[in-house]
Amino acid sequence: MWARLLLIFGAVLMVVSGASIVGAKTVINQATKDIKTGSLIGDAGKSSAEGGDDLKGPIDLLLLGVDVRADWDASDVRADTIIVLHIPATHDAAYLISIPRDTKADIPGHGTDKINSAFHFGAQNGGGWEGGAQLMAKTIKGLTGVSFDGAAIINFGGFRSIVNALDGIKVCVKQPITSAHMMRVEGEGVMALAKARESGKPYQPVSYKKGCQKMNGWQALDFSRQRKGMENSDYGRQQNQQQVIKAIAKKATESGVVSNPMKVQALLKAAGESLVLDTGNIAIEDFVYGLRGVGGGEMTMLRTNGGNFNGDGITFEFLDETTMGMFQAIKSDTLAEYVYNNPSVLSDRK
Repeated sequence: MWARLLLIFGAVLMVVSGASIVGAKTVINQATKDIKTGSLIGDAGKSSAEGGDDLKGPIDLLLLGVDVRADWDASDVRADTIIVLHIPATHDAAYLISIPRDTKADIPGHGTDKINSAFHFGAQNGGGWEGGAQLMAKTIKGLTGVSFDGAAIINFGGFRSIVNALDGIKVCVKQPITSAHMMRVEGEGVMALAKARESGKPYQPVSYKKGCQKMNGWQALDFSRQRKGMENSDYGRQQNQQQVIKAIAKKATESGVVSNPMKVQALLKAAGESLVLDTGNIAIEDFVYGLRGVGGGEMTMLRTNGGNFNGDGITFEFLDETTMGMFQAIKSDTLAEYVYNNPSVLSDRK
């Protein structure tokens, strides 16, 4: 089964780091010089008329999480967790909107399918992560009308390392959940289910109790992957994923990490090859500096379909009228007003 995750530290870092790094752009450039970049948005990038040549207007980023493993073919990957990050023209807030992985969509050149398949199709025939992200961005634009200023991709390994480099994060668990992936093995500690079975020793699943708690890298990753047993299944998981993104941003801001170029470099080194960024027509240092007014505390988590299933009960999910209105509000940069008038779109996570 495909594990689904969205913890795209790179784009979050671009949002929160501007809040504290107030030195010259050359300092920011030094801190971010080792970030791996790529062409991720392709034809779905904003045109000049839409403000794609500068950061004076609203900013929209596509955030993708992928599960890539050493024994898998490079093209055998899907982005099963997909988030649009919207920053209004005031550059003093940020909104996270998850798109359900099973959303029915027209994928250019591949007909109608689940939206998470777009990345898989784009990665074929040597397309890799760039090809996958470009087709995903184009598919989302066709579905919602939203164009992008940039994008970011990260995989599981990079996420674990980043959370550990932050010395863990604080997460307030709303619903107790038992892990389907990680086990506590008698006399051996914690390991993945397959290895626990191979050990031949008794084991019990890891559990997460209701309430606020500190999580290290593997715990935050495992918590973000859980779907079975969650209220509304994948929709509950989407909210947990957003919650962990916000916790990463908050920890990076409050701990002073993003105000220290050396610490920023250490975090990016932890991500390694697991992180790829695209800031469109804007240099990374200009992107970071232009978002200096946004911090982790200004992130608002939003729900598609009110956090409830809206599908055919067999294969596909569909974006309801309220959700489509939310994407229209992103295009017109009136999302704050739309959220105020439609409070059902707000996540119930803290």
